[in-house]
Amino acid sequence: MTDNEKFRPSRRAVTSGLAALAAGGLSVPLGSGAAFARRAPEGAPFVVPALQRWQGGEGEFRLGANSRVVVSRGNARLLKLARTLTGELVELTGIRLLEPLVDNGRADEGEIRLLLDPSASHPEGGARYREEGSTTTVTAQHITVTAPTYEGAFHATRSLLQILVQDERRVVPAGTAADWPDYARRGFMLDVGRRYFTPEFIRDYIRALSWFKFNDFQIHLNDNEIKPPEGDWSKAQSAFRLASDDPKWAGLAARDGSYDRSTWDGFEELAATHAVRLTPEIDAPAHSRAFVKFRPDIGLDGGNSDHLDLAKPAATQFMRDLFTHFVPWFRSPVVHYGVDEYGGPVDQYKGYFNALAAHLKDLDKQPAAWGSLARIGNTAEGYDKDARIYSWNNGWYGPQAIKRDGFEFVNINDVTLYIVPFADYYHGQGLDGRYLYEEWAPHVFPDGQSVEPFDPALHGALFAVWNDLVHETYTELDVHGLVNKTLGVLAQKMWSGSGDAAGLAYDAFQQRVNTLGLGPGLELLGT
Repeated sequence: MTDNEKFRPSRRAVTSGLAALAAGGLSVPLGSGAAFARRAPEGAPFVVPALQRWQGGEGEFRLGANSRVVVSRGNARLLKLARTLTGELVELTGIRLLEPLVDNGRADEGEIRLLLDPSASHPEGGARYREEGSTTTVTAQHITVTAPTYEGAFHATRSLLQILVQDERRVVPAGTAADWPDYARRGFMLDVGRRYFTPEFIRDYIRALSWFKFNDFQIHLNDNEIKPPEGDWSKAQSAFRLASDDPKWAGLAARDGSYDRSTWDGFEELAATHAVRLTPEIDAPAHSRAFVKFRPDIGLDGGNSDHLDLAKPAATQFMRDLFTHFVPWFRSPVVHYGVDEYGGPVDQYKGYFNALAAHLKDLDKQPAAWGSLARIGNTAEGYDKDARIYSWNNGWYGPQAIKRDGFEFVNINDVTLYIVPFADYYHGQGLDGRYLYEEWAPHVFPDGQSVEPFDPALHGALFAVWNDLVHETYTELDVHGLVNKTLGVLAQKMWSGSGDAAGLAYDAFQQRVNTLGLGPGLELLGT
């Protein structure tokens, strides 16, 4: 245990006598992303995240009533985006465009052309460009976006909208932008297990994340309070947030709020149109009070527990059945199955880890897990290396050990990237934006555990909200207020690691971010 770690709560466990971490800052240097940070291209229009490449041209494109969106022939998904973009332009600029058209081979004046070319590539962007990149050419007559994928085209439309909302003349400077992310995963995790968030909020966060080109929204679907009142787990808050109409699962969904299949399908559809992946997380064998409450026979200590009793085959079978039932709801190729902070026998834990990883693969999903192997058995021998590891705490399983053991991983380190709203630990008042902007990047971890920039085993980074304080009174909009402080900063750093976007210092960058709002279509959050 490092000197820092002994003052750090476990990911979701706060023990008595812990010294509080500073609410908004860090007392020690954590390693720096500044050494490789690169300046955004000179003269490029300000967007968040910053464009990777920009070559200025002559003149400007002016949006007007004769403008319209034109799309590649034969692509229904892109045509839907064109219609959405047309409505968004009305909302954000007040200019009503002509109805979208399918490409007729000409480039008429006033057009915003969205074209898919699966063969499009970029020598610097590489695989990331082929997955989410685009090239946008702006002249006085028209704008042409060419992208190899829908996701790349969608991201380019966010840049265009951001440029337009900053200029009352509704113009886009002429030039050519090539853009792509340097990291495959750029995300946010929300704990709805301990606190219910309305469907309106979830939908707004899909939209807000897409505005800044995040592409991963992980929803932590079950959990419980950290310690039971008076040692009695029957009195503890717990919840599982998916509500099935199958009688087998009647009574499992939380009574204070849950999402039925129709609501979840709506989330998935909105996420797909906004180039965001919903990564579901169902956490066991710890943090499992909702499951033990539903089936006391599979819980430790006769059911007075938040742990499954892995000595009982029925416990593992219950979780197999649960995933079998709910995985068809999920479009994400990745399903997170938790497996953290378990206090039972290591051999039973390993059996469960591997059994559920294999089961998810049988269901055609990539298994993902919280890194725990340094504390649970202190060895990765015999574990399924196909599981993607979320490196959340160096003591539980840091990135250097994860790399050594042959796993792929993401950075969701608790010291830098955790918010526990209004707690006196884990950034209770929001993340340290200045530190993140000036020093952090996705490869940076505390305590000398950083990896090389763009390490091939590192897929990217997420930040997280954990609602540990289940009895505190705060709203989902209060949570948004904490998250929103650093949305722009994290979008910039997760996209490219650059801490010098458009040559702006931190305060100036934040002022410019505030001019962008949160994008169109919002139900609750406003702009």
